[in-house]
Amino acid sequence: MQTITANNPLAATAGGVPSATVRNTAIDAYRGFVMLLMMAEVLRLAMVARGFPGNWFWEFLAFNQSHVEWAGCSLHDTIQPSFSFLVGVALPYSIASRMAKGSSFGKMMAHTLWRSLLLVWLGIFLRSQRGPIPNYTFEDTLTQIGLGYTFLFLLGFVRERWQWVAFGAILTGYWLAWALYPLPGPGFDYRAVGLPADWAHNYSGFAAHWNKNVNLGTAFDQWFLNLFPRTTPFVFNRGGYLTLSFIPTLATMILGVIAGSWLRAEAPRIPTRKFLVAAAAGFASSIFLHYAGICPIVKRIWTPSWTLFSGAICFLFLAGFCWIIEVKKYKKWAFPLIVIGMNSIAAYFLADYFGRQIAEAFRIHLGTAPFQIFGARLELLTRGALQLLTYWLILFWMYRRKIFLRI
Repeated sequence: MQTITANNPLAATAGGVPSATVRNTAIDAYRGFVMLLMMAEVLRLAMVARGFPGNWFWEFLAFNQSHVEWAGCSLHDTIQPSFSFLVGVALPYSIASRMAKGSSFGKMMAHTLWRSLLLVWLGIFLRSQRGPIPNYTFEDTLTQIGLGYTFLFLLGFVRERWQWVAFGAILTGYWLAWALYPLPGPGFDYRAVGLPADWAHNYSGFAAHWNKNVNLGTAFDQWFLNLFPRTTPFVFNRGGYLTLSFIPTLATMILGVIAGSWLRAEAPRIPTRKFLVAAAAGFASSIFLHYAGICPIVKRIWTPSWTLFSGAICFLFLAGFCWIIEVKKYKKWAFPLIVIGMNSIAAYFLADYFGRQIAEAFRIHLGTAPFQIFGARLELLTRGALQLLTYWLILFWMYRRKIFLRI
């Protein structure tokens, strides 16, 4: 989530003060685009679409601002993989810069451990806004990045060949662990884990190892999360999300490291062909694994095939932004995205922590009439658009005054 500069070790996870380092504007724009998708949740497109039943346009928008129920992918499902991927893209720049400035490995390692712990804590803090005690969960974006970042840092010091080996070993080992975990027996009560017995997205056969809330990841969380203070014992996550997803998420970040290394090694050229080949390989392998019943493409549990599929999407996004902005030099259109991408930790907190306060202020001081100017069915959309514009204006004010938050 942070701007890519050569002196910034978490360039993809926190906003930083711009330096004299030559910037890859396309990375800022890509990051800003991802943050915009997250902030745009205030448009409530899924709820707006209910006022237009049968309308394909609103249904399309609603689908792409919602997470798919289980297998598959929407535009909204690409947000977290892009965060993770961009963390990796930043790492080669960070290591090279810090070493050039004389930082020792020990100092860099201590800094990495601190940031990893801080990201985990921030994730828990943001999930604990409503409740009597902290909500110790580890499946959100910041926490998942924090859990894997130290391992990623160590991999940043090895050759690309070994990064690919680590990537393959993580996905293969994770797949094997899930495949060996026993399936629920006959007569299992799926209602005990929040599912009807005839849930439409349950798999049969070998693919059932990746069914919701009856898998290795859920079993781990039923042990691990209950080690922490809770108001009620943890049994299942309603969305199916898991702590252990940080392991394949680390594989997504490794793809980002490789992409960042390609960018740095070939600068000022953009390695577009490499990006496209990597994307094609990711799509082909993940789709084969999915339809062969070997491993379904499921974002909520971050299956190995999802890592390949979403990684391919990230390579395409990166190639597209780099080609348009860095190769064709079409940059002016991206300015609104760059404002967001250069201060993404502030954007994250605006949306996740201050969003309700801003919305409540609109309700108190403006009422409902101004938001029904286009009709009652579009009230939520109009209200959300004003809230989204408010986010951007705050970030623009910070941008103009060179106020950039960093962790």
